[in-house]
Amino acid sequence: MDFETLCVHGKKKIDEATGAIATPIYQTATFSHPGLSETTGYDYTRQQNPTREQLEYLIADLEEADEALAFSSGMAAVSALMELFRPGDHIVASGDLYGGTYRLFDRILEPKGICFSYAARTGDVGREVRPETKAIYIETPTNPMMNIFDIAEIARIAKDRGILLIVDNTFLTPYFQKPLLLGADIVLHSGSKYLGGHNDTIAGFLAVRGAAAAEKLRFIAKTTGSGLAPFDSFLLIRGIKTLALRLERQQESALRIAAWLSEHPSVSGVHYPGLAAHPDYALSSRQATGYGAMIAFSVTSAGLVKQALERVNIIRYAESLGGTESLITYPMLQTHADIPEKDRLAIGIDDRLLRLSVGIESADDLIADLAQALNDDEI
Repeated sequence: MDFETLCVHGKKKIDEATGAIATPIYQTATFSHPGLSETTGYDYTRQQNPTREQLEYLIADLEEADEALAFSSGMAAVSALMELFRPGDHIVASGDLYGGTYRLFDRILEPKGICFSYAARTGDVGREVRPETKAIYIETPTNPMMNIFDIAEIARIAKDRGILLIVDNTFLTPYFQKPLLLGADIVLHSGSKYLGGHNDTIAGFLAVRGAAAAEKLRFIAKTTGSGLAPFDSFLLIRGIKTLALRLERQQESALRIAAWLSEHPSVSGVHYPGLAAHPDYALSSRQATGYGAMIAFSVTSAGLVKQALERVNIIRYAESLGGTESLITYPMLQTHADIPEKDRLAIGIDDRLLRLSVGIESADDLIADLAQALNDDEI
């Protein structure tokens, strides 16, 4: 099936009892057994639930993975993944990471003896690998600077060293980019973003290549109790049905808005892979079929940041991204506030940087909203 058809149908089982078109919400904690040592295939929702199972089948289909696991949040998925590692292990990560991931690495895992080093670009990754390195963890495009890491090249490094390659595919989703087909071992998603798509639920996913890794992660999810609840699983299944439609509209608008921003006198820089001026434009075009709808841009003064955040009307000043509503965020004080100032500045997250998640509204309305918000006559 084409991707668009998979989004709607996936491997959904037909409910033979009722003929329900929508996947039912199995809002139950436990399941009865037919007899001693017999099971229907479901025992306890912490371990597995039919609604969550259908969602996991769907994500595995879309990412072309062997298996997928659904978690209560993106950070729950990252935390479960990190249980694969032990004190003394080392992980190379992309230098421009979501602040919550950095916080987990720096505040929780480093004190427990798992070590991290950071690579600014693809060419730096191999130099950071050590004898004790067990994994490479990258976002591409990165959050928020939209840098692109060469998944295929890094996969070659990982394979040569016998280590895992983990790719956060939240920004592009499997509609635009399939890291497993480029050589990654595990793909991570914050399902709260584009997969859910409606800013109404929190979820996370791991899509895995290889039965052994999937079995380990299922044991961790069952033991730690981090699986996604049935109702949230239903919301994700519903949201994914329109994933392709939403992303096409959002990307179309993002291309227009990024081009408009690049010409605005109050904007000093635009970070969007779909602009030919972006340093990773060629690489992005090579490894993905689209650019997504996330834009980071810098304005000419910190005062203009305050004005823009207070003036936007259609665009909402809020954290998160990927939903039907356009959202603008101030990374320095929100998503990346826990990153030390020196490190933030080194990757470009300063007091003039804004991050825009383009929704499905009219691009003309969004541009008009930005125009009035960035009018610097009073600055």
